Amino acid sequence: MLKETPKWYRSRGYLHFDLPINQEKATLLVTSPSRVAKHPFFPLISYVVLSKKISKDQSTGTLNVVTKDRPIAYSAHKDSHIYAYYSQILSEKYEKELIKNNLQDSILAFRELGKSNIDFAYEAFCRIKSLGECSAVALDFSKFFDTLDHDLLKKSWANLLGKQKLPTDHFNVYKSLTKYSKVDKATLYKALSISINNPKNGRFRVCNASEFRSMVRDKGLIETNKSRYGIPQGSPISALLSNIYMLEFDKEMKRFVDIYNGYYYRYCDDMLFIVPTELRNTVAGFAAKHVKALKVSINPKKTELRSFKKVGDTLISEQMLQYLGFMFDGENIYIRSSSLARYVVAH
Repeated sequence: MLKETPKWYRSRGYLHFDLPINQEKATLLVTSPSRVAKHPFFPLISYVVLSKKISKDQSTGTLNVVTKDRPIAYSAHKDSHIYAYYSQILSEKYEKELIKNNLQDSILAFRELGKSNIDFAYEAFCRIKSLGECSAVALDFSKFFDTLDHDLLKKSWANLLGKQKLPTDHFNVYKSLTKYSKVDKATLYKALSISINNPKNGRFRVCNASEFRSMVRDKGLIETNKSRYGIPQGSPISALLSNIYMLEFDKEMKRFVDIYNGYYYRYCDDMLFIVPTELRNTVAGFAAKHVKALKVSINPKKTELRSFKKVGDTLISEQMLQYLGFMFDGENIYIRSSSLARYVVAH
């Protein structure tokens, strides 16, 4: 009888600095804290995804297309299994913390909820509708993953484990994601004469150990993160770590809105507060104060303060609320023009 495949194990077909390993070998590695504590992590292979952002010129009504770089880095096969396994360990503890603090309906991103942005936006708009006269405050972080403070992440990680400091295995995983190194994919493939369009072509890995030393390391292709902040996007654990980083902040925000029978939602770096109108400016200031302690910053260009009031039986706002790609005027929900235009441009 075949053993059931654990949730953390996934066979990855891409080329990297190491060879893929089967479930049995992966299990022996990831379930041994001593092996993980001594495991040498390979550099990530990085590339940039170009995403198109659409903005509307209010004076002319024309749409402007702005290209935005989104850096992605993917880890070696053994490294990915370790990240996925430790992500599962941390996720189980994190979910218990959310339930304990009544945050299970507030934290929306990077969890197995079986819902999409459509559901999250609709539920938030329904909350506003049910409250009637109220205010919504939408805040957004600037360069979220790039600015996560390493010391705060380590402290949050240890707190989740109920420890004063990280155990040696967890610390090695933490170190690999904070003092991470990476190699640009295009530069790497060019140095090793690997085709971008047909990279495998008989290959099972990017290069062997000797080639790694002479063609990658000694040629200076490896770039190391020497700052005290930022984690790479793309590893199987990075998204969860961003949630763990925010846990104490989320607790504070939830406690605050609960006092006034309000609601708090966070989708990665997008926060939404739904509170009585008289608290509109207070909650924005309260959040901004606590954000400073996280050593991240709010993007003022994306801050929205919207008040909803009743005119007869109709709930209206002086300006539509934008949230997760949708817009709400108190009665009707619309798809943002930029979201629709992005779809049109992509197709």
